[in-house]
Amino acid sequence: MRRMPDRGAEPEARRSARRPAEEGERAGRSLAAVAAWLRASAVGSAREAAAILEAQALLVEDAGLHAEVEQRIRAGRTAERAVFEAFARYAARMTSLGGVFAERAADLRDLSRRVVAHLAGEEEGAPGDVLPGYVLVARDLAPADLAMLSAGALLAIVTCEGGPTSHTAVVARERGIPAVVAVRDALALADGTPVVVDADAGEVRVGEAADGARSPAAPAPAGAAAGPSRPASAPSGAAASAPPAPGALADGTPVALLANLGSPGELGAVLAGGAEGIGLLRTELLFPDASSAPGVAEQRAAYGRVFAALPGRRVVVRVLDAGADKPLAFLSPRAEPNPALGLRGLRALRAHEPVLRDQLAAIALAASDHAARVAAMAPLVATVEEARYFVALAHEAGVAEAGIMIEVPAAALLADRMLAVADFASIGTNDLAQYALAADRTLGALAELQDPWQPAVLRLVAEACEAGVRGGRPVGVCGEAAADPLLAVVLVGLGATSLSMAPPALADVRRVLARHDLPDARRLAEIALAAEDARAAREAVRGAAEQGPRLVR
Repeated sequence: MRRMPDRGAEPEARRSARRPAEEGERAGRSLAAVAAWLRASAVGSAREAAAILEAQALLVEDAGLHAEVEQRIRAGRTAERAVFEAFARYAARMTSLGGVFAERAADLRDLSRRVVAHLAGEEEGAPGDVLPGYVLVARDLAPADLAMLSAGALLAIVTCEGGPTSHTAVVARERGIPAVVAVRDALALADGTPVVVDADAGEVRVGEAADGARSPAAPAPAGAAAGPSRPASAPSGAAASAPPAPGALADGTPVALLANLGSPGELGAVLAGGAEGIGLLRTELLFPDASSAPGVAEQRAAYGRVFAALPGRRVVVRVLDAGADKPLAFLSPRAEPNPALGLRGLRALRAHEPVLRDQLAAIALAASDHAARVAAMAPLVATVEEARYFVALAHEAGVAEAGIMIEVPAAALLADRMLAVADFASIGTNDLAQYALAADRTLGALAELQDPWQPAVLRLVAEACEAGVRGGRPVGVCGEAAADPLLAVVLVGLGATSLSMAPPALADVRRVLARHDLPDARRLAEIALAAEDARAAREAVRGAAEQGPRLVR
């Protein structure tokens, strides 16, 4: 392994020897240079990484932030100190707001370090001396750090901070890099220490050379899985080489393995991974910069590009999920005290019903143009009345199948009544964990509470799945939990009929499901439900599944 040293000591708080105008020019040049560098780094990056880097460039260019820097320079601060204080003030303000703002606070701290480094004449480069074949260990990694690393530069990532839905985790997952985040004592490891990174188990095993042929071992308690489960020593194409057979348990019980999709450009990875269809088409990512609602014709064409590539396969289209961490100018309110609990998802669409009606019409028209088996589902449904409203509107528009997302505890607890109305349900474990445990999904300090192995979250999943079994309705999982191979077995044991995930995870999930029959999956699910916390659940299931010997320090 190779450690990345901490960067960016806090600039000294001293009075500048330069004139304020000179310091202002220095700050302006460095701010502009970092913004330009971020945009250059976005070129050629994968979709989500590019979007994150572009958003960071906009943060660096924020006029209010520049005014804060200028105010401090006029008070006699150096450009370095003025930048540090202004960014820190903005970061603290965003942290207090929670949700997406807290996530941007972490970005601001990294961007502050970059601007200060530029002021000191330091060139941007790859994070540390990363050689091919190394595991990179860091306090945290910014999306810009990951964008600078070549695809073959490292085998895996381990960080002290971050969470399973942080920007680091998102970009690592998109690039197919195994990652374990929130390993509190990771920086205690010395350069050159042999480690095995098992993102499946959320574990970093210390003291033995990596062995790609080794079965996954029991999980370490410190980390949170954030990337595909390919062992750190396996070649980067190992997961993709698995045969794209339909998902099934060892006894032939079918489990549809689907992919999450954000744009037509990702269809190649979806097909290469052997996805049986799309379990979550994130339509808000198709129109991220739209200042007004896209028209029916524009949407029909966008959805058609996806449907055309998947004849005969299921495609579940989630209607626009705006608000909180996915603001859309034509749907999202300008400011809310707590956006994660505000006007988001179906609530935002009901407040702008013509937008929802146009989208459903476009979905129905695009479905009629192609042979894909298309369904629509609504995000953040909390009441039976909301479910009834959406399903009626979708059927009226000509959409054959209409379902709901189960992302809040209320929907899970009333799933029997929800599924008496809806044709199907899909469980979003990311938000379900956030709302069930009152733990902001963007805060690394709460990573353990965001863990989908939490028995409270699994109990809610069980409630929803059992309601589906009783009512004869399919209930799938499309949160990040589905990408954890062993947890996927537990989810099927709880009654999930389909699993939708990032394409790089499909092969590993397919392989591990094929090791267990349905009675065994149910046994492992009961073990997970009986545990007291996420760590105990993961360890107990891992041990019961006999996935291999546990390696310890």
